[in-house]
Amino acid sequence: MAEVFVSHLEWTGDPRGLEASAASSRDLAVSVDGVTLPMSSAAGFGGDPSRVNPEQLFVAALSACQALTYLSLAARRGVRIVGYTDDAQGWLGSDGARMRMSKVTLRPRITIEPGADEARALELVDKAHQHCFIGNSVCTPVQVEPTVILAEEALSSPERTRRPPRTRSLEAGNLGE
Repeated sequence: MAEVFVSHLEWTGDPRGLEASAASSRDLAVSVDGVTLPMSSAAGFGGDPSRVNPEQLFVAALSACQALTYLSLAARRGVRIVGYTDDAQGWLGSDGARMRMSKVTLRPRITIEPGADEARALELVDKAHQHCFIGNSVCTPVQVEPTVILAEEALSSPERTRRPPRTRSLEAGNLGE
């Protein structure tokens, strides 16, 4: 049986009526397991820039799923991870017919303990990308540009990308350069 996930969204409207609301209020409250997140549309679409927008959450969901999948695989394969960050970006644009998230780039920076297998750490990035539940659920191309560094190098040397970025075309279901 599939696991079910729920959220509650509330838009309280505008006391001036629906026509005024449609033009002015884009503020929402989304609750998940008792945590409420103030949301709005992106600022470019009349939203409140101090609130999170759906496009940011789309990018964050892909980033978090990649990270959690990676960390799980690394733990099972004995690769000791001491740090993981990701500065992810997503692009919203028109495909000619409609607006859509056209591309997401994840940039995980993975710090491994001294003596850990760097090649295995990088190999797991692709494996995590293939097994990420959220990534497997979208048709937006997701590119992963990993950097793996040893913990002792984290403070002393610049980032080093160990292999060229790879893009996974989720529509085509393959991994390509």
